[in-house]
Amino acid sequence: MDPDLEMAEVHRRIFDAKGPALLFERVKGSPFQAVSNLYGTVERTEFIFRDTLDKVKKVIELKADPGNFFKNPGRYLSAPFTALTALPKKSFFQKPVQFGLTSIDQLPQIKSWPMDGGAFITLPQVLTLPPGSRNLMQSNLGMYRIQLSGNDYILNREIGLHYQLHRGIGIHHTAYNETEEPFRASIFVGGPPSHAFAAIMPMPEGMSELTFAGMLGGRRFRYFWENDFVLSADADFVITGIVRKNFKKPEGPFGDHLGYYSLTHDFPVMEVEKVYHRKNPLWHFTVVGRPPQEDSSFGYLIHKLVELLTPQEFPGIVEINAVDAAGVHPLLLAVGSERYMPFRDRKPEEILTQANHLLGKGQTSLAKFLFIAAEGDDPRLNTHDMPRFFKYVLERVDFRRDLHFFTNTTIDTLDYSGSGWNAGSKLVVACCGDSKRVLTSQLPSDFSMPPEFSNPKFIEKGILAAEAPVFKGEESRASIEKLSDQLASYDLSGIPLIVVCDDSDFLASRFENFLWATFTRANPSHDVYGVKSFTKFKHWGCDGPMIIDARKKPHHAPELIPDKKVQERVDKLFQKGGELEKWG
Repeated sequence: MDPDLEMAEVHRRIFDAKGPALLFERVKGSPFQAVSNLYGTVERTEFIFRDTLDKVKKVIELKADPGNFFKNPGRYLSAPFTALTALPKKSFFQKPVQFGLTSIDQLPQIKSWPMDGGAFITLPQVLTLPPGSRNLMQSNLGMYRIQLSGNDYILNREIGLHYQLHRGIGIHHTAYNETEEPFRASIFVGGPPSHAFAAIMPMPEGMSELTFAGMLGGRRFRYFWENDFVLSADADFVITGIVRKNFKKPEGPFGDHLGYYSLTHDFPVMEVEKVYHRKNPLWHFTVVGRPPQEDSSFGYLIHKLVELLTPQEFPGIVEINAVDAAGVHPLLLAVGSERYMPFRDRKPEEILTQANHLLGKGQTSLAKFLFIAAEGDDPRLNTHDMPRFFKYVLERVDFRRDLHFFTNTTIDTLDYSGSGWNAGSKLVVACCGDSKRVLTSQLPSDFSMPPEFSNPKFIEKGILAAEAPVFKGEESRASIEKLSDQLASYDLSGIPLIVVCDDSDFLASRFENFLWATFTRANPSHDVYGVKSFTKFKHWGCDGPMIIDARKKPHHAPELIPDKKVQERVDKLFQKGGELEKWG
């Protein structure tokens, strides 16, 4: 199979069909076999970690509350033994990854989407240490994408290293820039599944992901040193090299997990020293794109493991959900608590502090839209039943008071809805108190919109989508103000949220489509409007419905669309008599 688009097309179809893991035995242009879709279903991912997941949860429970041991010592007797597997183990004799040496051009050159700038490693484990350290407990292991070929990279000598805001490797990079010491990095591919999972696990700063890899894998992370580089003894491949200081080259485009391309930008370059591999290695890869994808299983397991730590990390927060269907960082849902002023009329107070905490710490700080509700009125309220959560919020929110903007701030590197690269705005929508309205899916009998708006469709009760012409800057903004003015003459109290979009049928067909299109395509400070809006001092609000302009904008990155010719070639595998007929 051709690693240029074909393998990715097969992977996507098998994933969509909830099919098995895939072994590509003959990869065009490479002597190595490749494997994907290992984590293609939640059930399979849980099965992979079936012997250790509960044990790791118990260790995390004790971290959240050490007093649990004395409340139920029988449950936690295994925890110390699980913790023993957390310490990395230096391997003196068993070094399978040193079986052979190869070069970058011999690795499977997986390209997933037509506009990708070259071949990428999509499941890398990048290990770095701070300057002067050989202590593996101080290491950072992260999944930062690696461009193997294309652009201006010198094949076999240079590869691209892409990392984003709030990534541990950035702290090491900053420290190396202040020293004369070379910035060494090791990239592991394959090995035990727990190693890949550890690379994306959000660990507290200063705690090594290798400890988590050992616990979840049920055996200590084995490593050794070679030419001052750390090598994973159990990886299928290891690439070692030096990250050049104060030097960058264009990296990308790359079809990313928001469902769009991340565009070409300058990123650090790693000079390749050696490429090691074990005997009969497997090149592990995945395909990134609009969720859900294979990496969604990682998100599910992370939530399962860290949910008990949420109140400890964010006091007062009961539950959070970085919404996978919206590309993770564009939309964060949270349930908080109002505990401090029980004698006052209920309104958002403490949950605003909790919202600021969420937006000021770690990965949750990348959220663009944060909807937070106070627990209490609905014992079944949770952030994972998203239609119910939005219903709860929209019944209670007061748009005159409960919209809180952060302008000219940072957003996710991969989100191009903002005003520049890494630049945009945030919006907190907070609600607390009794229901203020009954949501409806009926328009007023005499309802009309300006002629440029059409095809109103209800996504759920209280959420209306309406189509508008292609966005053209200030002219389009003026038309939404015109829409707001016309809607002010109607009683729309039961329809608090209106989404202006390119295709209302698409948004209304699935709730996931509404989440994806609305929150990946809107920049709060620029794209949120309101019926009967006002500004009081520096606070903006509205008396009527909130309007979100979720149309594609000229500065947005392109959507991910497969290559038709490649699809036609792959069709034959899934047709009658084809090798993958069962999954067609």
